[in-house]
Amino acid sequence: MTRTGGPAVAVDAAALARVGTALADENRRRLLLALLEAPAYPSDLAETLGMTRGNVSNHLACLRGCGLVRTVADGRRVRYELADPKLAHALADLASLVLLVDARNTAEDACTPGDYACADDARIGSTAPEEIRHG
Repeated sequence: MTRTGGPAVAVDAAALARVGTALADENRRRLLLALLEAPAYPSDLAETLGMTRGNVSNHLACLRGCGLVRTVADGRRVRYELADPKLAHALADLASLVLLVDARNTAEDACTPGDYACADDARIGSTAPEEIRHG
């Protein structure tokens, strides 16, 4: 892709894939949002979010494996926090993006993982700007 204007930004594709994996699941998104507020223990996260401790543990392990959270030993307990303070800003930036969405589409029309045809001409509609419809 040719880029015009603005500074060049180096993006590690593998790191981006890890973030995508982490954000692809609703429970992991909820956990990240909770950890944006403050570091927390898995048991507290489970109670706050209405999840089982096992489910929280599994999702936190995924987030840790993706490199988005880290553990901090606190006596016999383990507290989780965001791995990098910049992640809070990045998540806020992602959440504030204005996405081009056709108002006629419903939730059933939303793109799903592996659905690369979701942005084709028929889905976007003929009212989309030419550069959006044809790349």
